[in-house]
Amino acid sequence: MNDKSALLGQLKIDRNAAIVEPSPRWPWLVAAAVIALIVIAYLVLRPSSTLQVKAVPALTLGGASGGGSVLDASGYIVAQRQATVSSKVTGKVQELLVEEGQTVKEGQVLARLDDSNARAALQLARAQLDAARAGLSQANAQSKDASRQAVRNKELVTKGFVGQSVYDTAQSNADAQAAGVEAAQGNVAVAQRNISVYQQQLDDTVVRAPFAGVITVKNAQQGEMISPLSAGGAGTRTGIGTLVDMDSLEIEVDVNENFIGRVQPGQPVTGKLNAYPEWEIPCKVIAVIPTADRSKATVKVRIGINNKDPRILPDMGVRVSFLNDAASKPAEAPKGVWVPADAVQVSGDTGVLFVIKNEKLERRAVKLGGKSSAGQQVLSGVTAGDSVAVGDLSKFSDGAKVVIAE
Repeated sequence: MNDKSALLGQLKIDRNAAIVEPSPRWPWLVAAAVIALIVIAYLVLRPSSTLQVKAVPALTLGGASGGGSVLDASGYIVAQRQATVSSKVTGKVQELLVEEGQTVKEGQVLARLDDSNARAALQLARAQLDAARAGLSQANAQSKDASRQAVRNKELVTKGFVGQSVYDTAQSNADAQAAGVEAAQGNVAVAQRNISVYQQQLDDTVVRAPFAGVITVKNAQQGEMISPLSAGGAGTRTGIGTLVDMDSLEIEVDVNENFIGRVQPGQPVTGKLNAYPEWEIPCKVIAVIPTADRSKATVKVRIGINNKDPRILPDMGVRVSFLNDAASKPAEAPKGVWVPADAVQVSGDTGVLFVIKNEKLERRAVKLGGKSSAGQQVLSGVTAGDSVAVGDLSKFSDGAKVVIAE
């Protein structure tokens, strides 16, 4: 019983005992959070050892033209040297050796025709020549024999062994045989000329390029009949293709006769192909054709192309601008390069800028020229293509590492 009383006494609440309050821990948590924010802000906002800059290339200065166009016109690219290549004889194409777009040299074989008839005719002519030469040999022999007989008869007449009539007969025969020799010589000459003719006919079965150029059109195929342009005929072609000398390309334009006074031979011209409208082609007036087209009231003008280019093709459309004399003399190109004005620390006619080399700044002392909306002209110290740094110049220093801003 006493033990239970003791236990109950331990469970009794003492209302007069002092209250023990918990220790305040939250201020420490707040302080730790503030410190963490300060550290993060420092790490984020602290100055970096690598500068971020903008890179701008130094640009070459361009010259300005001294004049402008006095007349604009439209025309076409034409070839002054162009031919439809054909054979000299009518025949069947046995071999065709070219394709469209192929470049050929002067004298190059383009096609061969069936030459069996020409070869047979040539062989016959050679046989006739052999026969003519044999006839000439026989005539020479007979002439010599007749001449000897006439000489013997003359001696016999002198000695009184034969009458004068015998000698006269022998002499007439000698003269006839001599004439026979001349005829045989003529036959040989004719046979030789026949061989030349038939040899030429055989050569004409081979079609060759009359000049160097490009095959732009192929008209015939193997097995087809072709003929000279003047012959033609049903079922025959009048040429194997079109050959163009690309070095003879020029521009032809029709100028309204009211403005032809603005065009003179030798006048500078700028041409722009419809296919390449941004490409300016330097040209020059070759000639003003001295006749007008009554129906169109225009005068044809030939314009030469100063620099040949494979992009220029026959029959291309082109727009031309006839320039005045001043336009043909471009102003002297300014010296130096253009750089952004805010990339230079200016001090009179000199300055300092920074060029980016291997991700580092390189300090350059430069000589300055004029200033315009295009930027600052730099006469020396920087070359075209150098990457110039643009940014806060106060933070730039020689050798500083940089990052190029996008």
